[in-house]
Amino acid sequence: MTIRPFEQHIPRIHPSAFIDDTAVVIGDVEIGEDSSIWPLCVLRGDIQSIRIGARTSIQDGGVIHVTHDSRFCPGGQPTIVGNDVTVGHKAILHACTIEDYCLIGMGAIIMDKAIVRARVTLGAGSVVPPGKVLESGFLYVGSPAKQVRALNPSELEFLEYSPQNYRRLKDRHGNFSLDSKK
Repeated sequence: MTIRPFEQHIPRIHPSAFIDDTAVVIGDVEIGEDSSIWPLCVLRGDIQSIRIGARTSIQDGGVIHVTHDSRFCPGGQPTIVGNDVTVGHKAILHACTIEDYCLIGMGAIIMDKAIVRARVTLGAGSVVPPGKVLESGFLYVGSPAKQVRALNPSELEFLEYSPQNYRRLKDRHGNFSLDSKK
């Protein structure tokens, strides 16, 4: 894995987190307890901060970046991902906020200053435009993402199951060593 400082910022990774060897984590990035960053992910906190909560999974090929301080975005904009979030393969999170217990579908794009409230499912390939707020408890799909319907009890339960499943899986990956295969 490539974990690299940027200027005075050094990534802070909880000891129980799993970072795949092919992932790149740069700068002002914090990764919480039991979270997992999978193959080929890039988390670049060079011009603002990235915060990943506990038990959150960023799947293969995910890209997380931020927005810099300028007259167009005074102070810049961090990316904040809450606890117990599952971010699907090849999703892009850019200068946005995702609250707890969300499922972000594969290939989804969430843009600057968008907010995904707790307990939301965002369908694969969906695009959340800048500044849009997704209301808690709903399924959103499309480009631009539109509210389709309320999540049913099984779907809400899955939002709690998924992060626990990836927590168990990251533990299995974290226990691998070439020496154990001899």
